Amino acid sequence: MNKQLSVWLEKAKKSKSSLWFLNVVLHRAIPFNKPHGIKIKNIEDGLVQTIIPCKRRNFNHIKGIHACGMATAAEFCAGLLLMSELDASKYRLIMRNLSATYHYQAKSDITATCQLSKETIEEKIIQPLETEDAIFYTCTSELHDKENNHVATITTEWQLKNWKKVKTAV
Repeated sequence: MNKQLSVWLEKAKKSKSSLWFLNVVLHRAIPFNKPHGIKIKNIEDGLVQTIIPCKRRNFNHIKGIHACGMATAAEFCAGLLLMSELDASKYRLIMRNLSATYHYQAKSDITATCQLSKETIEEKIIQPLETEDAIFYTCTSELHDKENNHVATITTEWQLKNWKKVKTAV
Protein backbone atom coordinates (compact mmCIF):
# COMPACT_ATOMS: atom_id res chain seq x y z
CA MET A 1 0.00 0.00 0.00
CA ASN A 2 2.82 2.44 0.84
CA LYS A 3 4.42 2.15 -2.61
CA GLN A 4 1.00 2.58 -4.24
CA LEU A 5 0.31 5.66 -2.10
CA SER A 6 3.49 7.31 -3.40
CA VAL A 7 2.33 6.64 -6.98
CA TRP A 8 -1.17 8.04 -6.33
CA LEU A 9 0.24 11.14 -4.64
CA GLU A 10 2.48 11.85 -7.64
CA LYS A 11 -0.40 11.35 -10.09
CA ALA A 12 -2.64 13.67 -8.03
CA LYS A 13 -0.09 16.47 -8.51
CA LYS A 14 -0.68 16.34 -12.27
CA SER A 15 -4.34 15.44 -12.74
CA LYS A 16 -7.67 16.57 -11.28
CA SER A 17 -9.16 13.11 -11.89
CA SER A 18 -6.25 11.49 -10.05
CA LEU A 19 -6.79 13.94 -7.18
CA TRP A 20 -10.47 12.96 -7.08
CA PHE A 21 -9.49 9.26 -7.08
CA LEU A 22 -6.95 9.81 -4.28
CA ASN A 23 -9.65 11.50 -2.16
CA VAL A 24 -11.96 8.50 -2.69
CA VAL A 25 -9.20 6.06 -1.72
CA LEU A 26 -8.19 8.07 1.35
CA HIS A 27 -11.81 8.29 2.55
CA ARG A 28 -11.83 4.49 2.61
CA ALA A 29 -8.33 4.21 4.13
CA ILE A 30 -8.99 6.92 6.75
CA PRO A 31 -12.69 6.52 7.56
CA PHE A 32 -12.58 9.14 10.33
CA ASN A 33 -12.19 11.95 7.76
CA LYS A 34 -15.06 10.91 5.48
CA PRO A 35 -18.09 12.03 7.53
CA HIS A 36 -16.43 15.41 8.07
CA GLY A 37 -15.78 15.87 4.35
CA ILE A 38 -12.07 16.52 4.88
CA LYS A 39 -10.32 16.16 1.55
CA ILE A 40 -7.27 17.21 -0.42
CA LYS A 41 -7.92 20.48 -2.22
CA ASN A 42 -4.51 20.86 -3.88
CA ILE A 43 -1.25 18.95 -4.00
CA GLU A 44 1.96 20.20 -5.60
CA ASP A 45 5.67 19.72 -5.08
CA GLY A 46 6.33 21.08 -1.58
CA LEU A 47 2.69 22.03 -0.86
CA VAL A 48 -0.52 20.34 0.23
CA GLN A 49 -3.88 21.97 0.94
CA THR A 50 -6.80 20.23 2.58
CA ILE A 51 -10.29 21.52 3.20
CA ILE A 52 -12.86 21.02 5.92
CA PRO A 53 -16.28 22.22 4.76
CA CYS A 54 -18.63 24.41 6.70
CA LYS A 55 -21.48 21.99 7.33
CA ARG A 56 -23.62 21.05 10.30
CA ARG A 57 -21.66 17.88 11.16
CA ASN A 58 -18.52 20.01 11.64
CA PHE A 59 -20.11 22.72 13.80
CA ASN A 60 -19.31 23.44 17.41
CA HIS A 61 -21.87 24.79 19.89
CA ILE A 62 -21.72 28.32 18.39
CA LYS A 63 -22.13 27.14 14.78
CA GLY A 64 -18.49 27.59 13.79
CA ILE A 65 -16.13 24.90 12.50
CA HIS A 66 -15.12 22.74 15.47
CA ALA A 67 -11.54 23.18 16.72
CA CYS A 68 -10.86 19.44 16.56
CA GLY A 69 -12.08 19.28 12.96
CA MET A 70 -9.66 22.03 11.99
CA ALA A 71 -6.84 20.27 13.84
CA THR A 72 -7.65 17.05 11.97
CA ALA A 73 -7.61 18.82 8.59
CA ALA A 74 -4.22 20.34 9.46
CA GLU A 75 -2.76 17.03 10.67
CA PHE A 76 -3.98 15.33 7.48
CA CYS A 77 -2.42 18.14 5.42
CA ALA A 78 0.99 17.92 7.10
CA GLY A 79 1.08 14.12 7.03
CA LEU A 80 0.20 14.04 3.33
CA LEU A 81 2.86 16.60 2.55
CA LEU A 82 5.51 14.48 4.25
CA MET A 83 4.24 11.34 2.50
CA SER A 84 4.19 13.10 -0.88
CA GLU A 85 7.75 14.39 -0.49
CA LEU A 86 9.23 11.22 0.99
CA ASP A 87 8.98 7.69 -0.34
CA ALA A 88 6.09 6.19 1.66
CA SER A 89 7.49 2.71 1.07
CA LYS A 90 10.82 3.74 2.62
CA TYR A 91 9.77 5.90 5.58
CA ARG A 92 7.16 5.48 8.30
CA LEU A 93 5.70 8.50 10.03
CA ILE A 94 3.69 8.72 13.21
CA MET A 95 2.35 11.90 14.73
CA ARG A 96 3.89 12.52 18.13
CA ASN A 97 2.41 15.84 19.16
CA LEU A 98 -0.15 18.39 17.98
CA SER A 99 -0.44 21.99 19.10
CA ALA A 100 -3.10 24.44 18.01
CA THR A 101 -3.48 28.19 18.25
CA TYR A 102 -6.84 29.59 17.17
CA HIS A 103 -6.97 33.19 15.95
CA TYR A 104 -10.41 33.77 14.43
CA GLN A 105 -13.82 32.14 14.52
CA ALA A 106 -14.30 29.79 11.55
CA LYS A 107 -17.68 30.37 9.91
CA SER A 108 -16.97 29.14 6.33
CA ASP A 109 -15.00 26.37 4.61
CA ILE A 110 -11.47 26.20 6.01
CA THR A 111 -8.36 25.48 3.96
CA ALA A 112 -5.26 24.12 5.69
CA THR A 113 -1.94 24.72 3.92
CA CYS A 114 1.41 23.12 4.70
CA GLN A 115 4.60 23.77 2.75
CA LEU A 116 8.16 22.40 2.76
CA SER A 117 11.07 23.27 0.50
CA LYS A 118 13.23 20.61 -1.14
CA GLU A 119 16.22 22.00 0.79
CA THR A 120 14.44 21.61 4.13
CA ILE A 121 13.40 18.05 3.31
CA GLU A 122 16.97 17.16 2.36
CA GLU A 123 18.71 18.93 5.28
CA LYS A 124 16.23 18.32 8.11
CA ILE A 125 14.80 14.91 7.20
CA ILE A 126 16.69 12.87 4.58
CA GLN A 127 20.26 13.57 5.75
CA PRO A 128 19.56 13.01 9.48
CA LEU A 129 17.76 9.73 8.68
CA GLU A 130 20.94 8.44 7.04
CA THR A 131 22.66 8.36 10.44
CA GLU A 132 19.79 8.26 12.96
CA ASP A 133 17.28 5.46 13.58
CA ALA A 134 14.48 8.00 13.94
CA ILE A 135 14.06 11.76 13.86
CA PHE A 136 11.38 14.20 14.95
CA TYR A 137 10.21 16.91 12.59
CA THR A 138 7.63 19.64 13.19
CA CYS A 139 5.34 20.91 10.42
CA THR A 140 3.24 24.05 10.59
CA SER A 141 -0.14 24.28 8.87
CA GLU A 142 -1.86 27.62 8.40
CA LEU A 143 -5.67 27.59 8.24
CA HIS A 144 -7.66 30.26 6.44
CA ASP A 145 -11.36 30.78 5.75
CA LYS A 146 -12.95 31.76 2.42
CA GLU A 147 -12.29 35.44 3.14
CA ASN A 148 -8.60 34.62 3.80
CA ASN A 149 -8.87 35.30 7.54
CA HIS A 150 -6.09 33.49 9.40
CA VAL A 151 -8.23 31.15 11.51
CA ALA A 152 -5.60 28.92 13.14
CA THR A 153 -2.00 27.75 13.20
CA ILE A 154 -1.53 24.06 13.86
CA THR A 155 1.85 22.43 14.47
CA THR A 156 2.31 18.69 14.23
CA GLU A 157 5.43 16.90 15.36
CA TRP A 158 6.19 13.68 13.51
CA GLN A 159 8.47 10.77 14.20
CA LEU A 160 10.03 9.63 10.93
CA LYS A 161 11.83 6.32 10.67
CA ASN A 162 13.15 4.10 7.93
CA TRP A 163 10.86 1.06 7.65
CA LYS A 164 13.97 -1.15 7.99
CA LYS A 165 14.48 0.26 11.51
CA VAL A 166 10.88 -0.33 12.63
CA LYS A 167 10.48 -3.06 15.23
CA THR A 168 6.94 -4.29 15.78
CA ALA A 169 5.63 -6.86 18.19
CA VAL A 170 4.45 -10.10 16.58
